[in-house]
Amino acid sequence: MSSPAANPAAALPGFREGDFVIKDFAFDSGERLPELKLHYTLLGPPPGETKLVAMAMHGTVGNGKQFQAAPYAEHLFGPGKPLDAAKWSVILPDSIGMGGSSKPSDGLRGKFPRYGYADMVRAQHRLLTEHLKVNHLRLIMGTSMGGMQTWMWGVTHPKFMDALAPIACQPDRLSGRNLLWRRLLIAAIRNDPAFADGMYSAQPPGFSAAFPFFQMLIDGVGRLQRDAPDIAAADAWAAKTAAPCKDGTIDANNILRRFESSFDYDPAAHLEKIEAPLLSITFEDDELNPVELGVVAEAVKKLKRGESVVFPAGKAAQGHTAQNVPAQWGPRLGEFLAKLG
Repeated sequence: MSSPAANPAAALPGFREGDFVIKDFAFDSGERLPELKLHYTLLGPPPGETKLVAMAMHGTVGNGKQFQAAPYAEHLFGPGKPLDAAKWSVILPDSIGMGGSSKPSDGLRGKFPRYGYADMVRAQHRLLTEHLKVNHLRLIMGTSMGGMQTWMWGVTHPKFMDALAPIACQPDRLSGRNLLWRRLLIAAIRNDPAFADGMYSAQPPGFSAAFPFFQMLIDGVGRLQRDAPDIAAADAWAAKTAAPCKDGTIDANNILRRFESSFDYDPAAHLEKIEAPLLSITFEDDELNPVELGVVAEAVKKLKRGESVVFPAGKAAQGHTAQNVPAQWGPRLGEFLAKLG
């Protein structure tokens, strides 16, 4: 277990971690794992002791620890905040392929089963119902990929929750810029001879060369202007961003499967199935999910009880990574939850 000094969330009420192992898990690809481990963190009172139970899902390059960083511990789960851990039971799962859950780098490497978002949602549902004995949630929320899965939860399990809050995402199949950069990164990894069909002995160089482009896309114009004001700073930023890909802190197989997993995401045709009130939170300068395309605005019109908020860009804006600034959007989420009664 993490110490409060190393993990701000560890100081919150009820902090604890656990694992759930699903025997003979069947993926939609037809492949199977004898054991699929799902790691999770809980905050607040046990789920069976309160009706205020929420699940928060992380983004593509994150895991449940994303929500344990200081900004979330203080501005989302702290005293008097929207998901105050003194009152709310909060479930933070690591999705398949990420964090402490089963992933390619555990040993199977390139032979790890192909998985999609539908597999992730199905595994999360089993974690809740079979292991944690939770059959209803007050709130399901998520950022980026977790937000996309929030839309999927609303479509596939419409009566499971009282409210939905997808953040920094769109409820439509991937296309345009959001699809292109994924395909380019996937190609850079798979086409590198050193990748060796995922059975490499050292991280393939094509991975570390391509990954900074992804970071450049999600950081946003304003943040990059601050971080790279001159050539020396730009070179330092690129080197720092590539370093975890070179030393294996970020593994090529893990990242590859994460980005490939979005292939089955397409809730747009089934939005009418969503019954719970939904709040979409997006950011004006998010280049992965351009608000000018109007995808979220049109989607919300199709919902029974949908609303959206777009936070404007500015000198302090952070693009797609604004999802990690709950001090900005947390109060709006709080207002949304208060309206539920």
